[in-house]
Amino acid sequence: MQTRSKFFDDMSQLMTNAMGVAQGAKDEAETAFKGMVDRWLADRDFVTREEFDAVRAMAQKAREENEALKARIEALEAK
Repeated sequence: MQTRSKFFDDMSQLMTNAMGVAQGAKDEAETAFKGMVDRWLADRDFVTREEFDAVRAMAQKAREENEALKARIEALEAK
């Protein structure tokens, strides 16, 4: 029968706690970095992907309406 010494139990607990602290520090650093990048982008007046996609959809709809109106005008002028 093998018994574990208190030293190994303490070292195991210490390593487990250290890994938890390291993971917490990593998460905190990632959050801080993401916040810093978001602020930097906001200061530069960059648009978000959602804003870009919304304006792109509006432009596409306007192009389609212009083409439809152009075709209608050409049909009226042909009469």
